[in-house]
Amino acid sequence: MMVLLSPSETRFLASNECCRLATCYENRPHVVPVSYLFYKDCIYISTDYDTKKFINIKKNPCICLVVNYYLPGSNKGLVLNGEATIVENGKKYCEIYKLFYTSFKWVRDDPWEEGEAPFLEIRFNSKSSWGL
Repeated sequence: MMVLLSPSETRFLASNECCRLATCYENRPHVVPVSYLFYKDCIYISTDYDTKKFINIKKNPCICLVVNYYLPGSNKGLVLNGEATIVENGKKYCEIYKLFYTSFKWVRDDPWEEGEAPFLEIRFNSKSSWGL
């Protein structure tokens, strides 16, 4: 069941591009900072096939991610729990790649082809936010 985000949570996700993604395998958590895009109520993250996060998600699709910032007098954040699916090719892959290419200089500087690096599509089933 997908959780609905409030308008302020949606704006917050859309206005940021970095989060911490937690995966888990055999009761061992693994947390990494990643760039993301928020699109059509999902988070999209690019990865490589040989990363620990990708390997973990293949074995256990449950994830948690945090988007936050702390400034004097303005602490805001959002924790999302959900499941990741892997997008490796096809129409959806091309659509997401085009968005990444437009949004991130690091993609334009080192582009890749369909089948070289997958995307993770994350749908949420619970959330917690503060300051939003």
